Amino acid sequence: MPRGTLGRMSDGESPRGQLIVVSGPAAVGKDSLLDRARAVLPALVKSVSMTTRPRATGEVNGVNYFFVSRDEFLRHRDADELLEWASVFDDYYGTPAAWVRAQRAAGCSVAMNIDVKGGLQVKRLAPDARLVFIMPPEPRLEVLSRRLHNRHRDSDTSAAIVKRLETAVWEMEQAPQYDRVIVNDDLDRAAAELIAVIQEP
Repeated sequence: MPRGTLGRMSDGESPRGQLIVVSGPAAVGKDSLLDRARAVLPALVKSVSMTTRPRATGEVNGVNYFFVSRDEFLRHRDADELLEWASVFDDYYGTPAAWVRAQRAAGCSVAMNIDVKGGLQVKRLAPDARLVFIMPPEPRLEVLSRRLHNRHRDSDTSAAIVKRLETAVWEMEQAPQYDRVIVNDDLDRAAAELIAVIQEP
């Protein structure tokens, strides 16, 4: 499919769901907000990424990820069949455009929780996507630092937290490129705002 038409449908096709891209710094609360939105909106589905990384114990193909070989991933990428993709620690990740189109054609709205670079890729390839940036409240970096320290993940070493905060500065500078900015200063209020954005015609 030509670039720029991945999100479109021709005249006469049935109504379809929205494509929602949610981005923001690490620990800003994206997963929590989307969990609340999915609890209220049964037709909202989480996008499933394609990856070349090995399948972990308990993961289900087509549910957690679409697990493919490196060659297969590159074939999809080179054929412009991915809405966005990235290379992370020698593995590839991307969102299959055909899967997203099928979900939307079935009347489901698809939520993509991806980084800013991926979000801007989607914006170019699917112009009707609705991009939402989740912003921490003031003082922004202090709030993010506290949340990163409090979530107690093995990956959140001191060096990793410093790197994530540096990345957060750049990410927040890109927020004006998004359609909406939601400040997650109160989880209930922010979730209600996100749900309202998803439900807009």
